[in-house]
Amino acid sequence: MGVQRQVARAPALLHALAVVCAVCWALSARYVEGQSQTGQLRVDASPQNARKIPDKMFGIFFEEINHAGAGGLWAELVSNRGFEAGGPNTPSNIDPWLIIGDESSIIVGTDRTSCFARNPIALRMEVLCDSKRTNACPSGGVGVYNPGYWGMNIEKGKVYKVSMHIRSSDAVSLTVSLTSSDGRQKLSAHTITGSKKSFAKWTKIEFNLKSRQNNINSRLQLTTSKSGVIWLDQVSVMPLDTYMGHGFRKDLSLMLANLKPQFLKFPGGNYAMGNYLRNAFRWSETVGPWEERPGHFNDAWGYWTDDGLGFFEFLQLAEDLDASPVWVVNDGASLNEEVSTATIASLVKDVVDGIEFARGGPKTPWGSVRAAMGHPEPFNLDYVSIGNQECWMLYYRGNYQKFYSAIKAAYPEVNIISSCDRSTISPSNPADLYDVHVYTSSSNMFSRTSMFDNTPRSAPKAIVSEYAVTGNDAGKGTLVAALAEAAFLIGLERNSDVVEMASCAPLFVNDNDRRWSPDAIVFNSWQHYGCPNYWMLHFFKDSSGAALHPTNIEISDYDQLVASAITLQNAKDKSTYLRIKVVNFGNRAVDLNISVVGLANSIKMSGSKQTVLTSSSPLDENSFEQSEKVAPVSSPLANAKPQMGVSVRPYSLTSFDLLLEASEHASI
Repeated sequence: MGVQRQVARAPALLHALAVVCAVCWALSARYVEGQSQTGQLRVDASPQNARKIPDKMFGIFFEEINHAGAGGLWAELVSNRGFEAGGPNTPSNIDPWLIIGDESSIIVGTDRTSCFARNPIALRMEVLCDSKRTNACPSGGVGVYNPGYWGMNIEKGKVYKVSMHIRSSDAVSLTVSLTSSDGRQKLSAHTITGSKKSFAKWTKIEFNLKSRQNNINSRLQLTTSKSGVIWLDQVSVMPLDTYMGHGFRKDLSLMLANLKPQFLKFPGGNYAMGNYLRNAFRWSETVGPWEERPGHFNDAWGYWTDDGLGFFEFLQLAEDLDASPVWVVNDGASLNEEVSTATIASLVKDVVDGIEFARGGPKTPWGSVRAAMGHPEPFNLDYVSIGNQECWMLYYRGNYQKFYSAIKAAYPEVNIISSCDRSTISPSNPADLYDVHVYTSSSNMFSRTSMFDNTPRSAPKAIVSEYAVTGNDAGKGTLVAALAEAAFLIGLERNSDVVEMASCAPLFVNDNDRRWSPDAIVFNSWQHYGCPNYWMLHFFKDSSGAALHPTNIEISDYDQLVASAITLQNAKDKSTYLRIKVVNFGNRAVDLNISVVGLANSIKMSGSKQTVLTSSSPLDENSFEQSEKVAPVSSPLANAKPQMGVSVRPYSLTSFDLLLEASEHASI
């Protein structure tokens, strides 16, 4: 997210405001019940007047916020797997790990005996009981368990890869189990055994567990009934069934893939900066074997990240989604600190090294690290964003010049994005793109459909990398917020000659850790749903690279309608459509006469459809219980023709997809 962060609001006040808003919306809707407007929408579909929308117009922005990655998109089930979250001083807090057994049978703590130099902390279990009657361990043994991120979702028949490092002062008999949250239901188990000699030094153990049952609130248990001292480190449980086999939670990844994003901006936001530089995202500490990654405290959003989801994984995700990666680099600034231009050189070199990691050949110093991770071919990193909206800070412009010059010298084809606005860009302060963030109320967002209408048509172009409706009527993701954002995106389509890219924020929220609302996708350990703005994005997923046509709306005494028209080609069957999108942000139905002129190909007699996103109240939201209360509904469009009358419902987003006769090209 941007530097200007939303702060937590008092829940009681929020609830009261939401109730007032709901009453106002309801009274407003009743006041015009039965009323409708009549309007005219003209579409010039002639090829000569069309303009191509940029190929990468609509994408996604991922930030590690709301446990979006740790305990979310990244499929690792163990929280604090390396025991580093409690800090470097030992003994330390091992949260969320908990102990099985009392102090008479086991003492658990941490020490600095790990075999990993960058991850010195290990868990030490001193088992005082044994299998003898004089000091017998309780039934099932003693040890530790990890509940994951608010419970592990373990599915019947699924296979989970378990990995850990073990050292022991004696012979080992350690049972590794996936169980219910109370430990009573055993889903799967494996016992690690070995002599004292076998585990005298740190030893990596890997095996698979196949679950016999379903349990959405499971935990990992490590138990023994053998006395002695056992050290554990880097304990991991990963499902084998992940998106593209690359470690991403499958259901959440498919939600992203279904949006057909053309770019993926990462890793933040404030997450890239940190409240303090010591907690900023450091790309080089997030690559290589996951056991060797030190992890870091995400102080911007208040939780530990093991950095299993690191720089390499972000690049891999972009490739898996067929999206262009957009890397937000730390430019020497946090929310509370800043490196001066006189001392910025080492950070500049670090970023250039990061680009080499992504783009360099497999025999280059950093490209060889990527190759060793299983990706010898370079990633297509063509966009680098210098910072996160901190143009106002003292050293930003001087530091930006250093980054720009060094990157362009090494990689002239990389597009560099400035955090400053367009007015600051000049030959002496160049940029390929400039970043824009928009967070505002629904009414103001709707009005910003014309935000770029008067922008000079010369370079550079904007990337609107963060936009969202916030405030009282945004809730946890309301219909009216989605409609306001849809109107804004229609404005960006219309101004895509000066806007190159756009993405909403935030993308994900774990329902157990809402640091920011609203968000596009809500999930917990075993289920998910899309908010209305997620479904709204589906109306724009075919716009990138499409042909934009001029439109004009005429309607008396009603300024709540915006529209756009594009020609697109369906990627699956190569069918060509003229898609007309209409946002009705008001409480009146509109009888709209659509007139299409200049079509190069006629409209087919059948095959056209209309899709509507609306609900009974503009403040309606989705939930786990009603995951598609506000979701698109499609139906055949029987009267599809160049001159047709349609009805546009109050508070709705509607697309009219007119199937055209075969054409070689759908865009220009």
